[in-house]
Amino acid sequence: MAVTAAAADMEWRGWNIHPDGYPNTVGMAKFAELVAEKTDGRISLEMYNSGTLGSQPDAIEQVRIGALEVGNFNLGPIGPIAPAANVVSLPFIFKDEDHMHRVLDGEGGKAIADGMAEQGLVVLAWYDAGARSFYNTKKPIATPADVEGMKVRVMNNDLYSGMIEQLGGNPSPMAFAEVYQSLKTGVVDGAENNWPSYESTGHFEVAGYYSLSEHLIIPECVCINADVYNSLSEEDQAAVRAAAEESAVLQRQLWAERSEASKEKVIAAGVEFNEIPDKAPFQEAMKPVYDAYLAGNPDLKPLVELIQNTD
Repeated sequence: MAVTAAAADMEWRGWNIHPDGYPNTVGMAKFAELVAEKTDGRISLEMYNSGTLGSQPDAIEQVRIGALEVGNFNLGPIGPIAPAANVVSLPFIFKDEDHMHRVLDGEGGKAIADGMAEQGLVVLAWYDAGARSFYNTKKPIATPADVEGMKVRVMNNDLYSGMIEQLGGNPSPMAFAEVYQSLKTGVVDGAENNWPSYESTGHFEVAGYYSLSEHLIIPECVCINADVYNSLSEEDQAAVRAAAEESAVLQRQLWAERSEASKEKVIAAGVEFNEIPDKAPFQEAMKPVYDAYLAGNPDLKPLVELIQNTD
């Protein structure tokens, strides 16, 4: 839905991959509404949802060069451009979603945002995108030994394949659309994703064990082109940032509600769910993955340690 203001001095366009009704889409609509309100109509923002202005990598580039002013992006595709953003793709870098919030709202988030700003993307606020956990057709996972020998579908990323290998499993990168049938026919034993994806895809129908590993928690950002942001008055910069931060409060709330509803639905359908109170053995098993990553990005070691040492 477009939110515009009459006779706005600046007319912005924003990109979002999610459909109507999704927590991010509702959050970005709120952001647009608040931008107009807090700038007394000096700035209007029209949101284009469902990826209608192009793919996410294309949209990231459009915001970087100023062809678009605003975008709601996952940090995954930003990692290759801004290495500091890639740190959040390290398995088990965050203990849980609350830990991620504390990191992003503190020095860790500032360091990631600084790295993105160097590439033309100013972070106005952080959005939630859920925590990915393991699910499979065989048994609950409570320790790394439970993954041993399992064929686990992962996204096509060396970090994620390395994670499964270090747990003793066999990573199987494949397209997301193939996962349901692969679980059903035994091509793979398991996969990993957040509650809403596990529920909405029907994967819970064929893989009835969900273990709350929360091994990958990749946030999303509300970003603005750096030149556009720097051209604003201090008053408007503060207004735009406040609008984004207020929208993030709403988005996080809506995401939590959606996740809880999906969790309740699959458990009611008979899924066996277990928490993993002690994630330390999983984190310790990731040492070779981290070592390989930091060998290629030695300057990011302080940021990794900062995140790990954030209480």
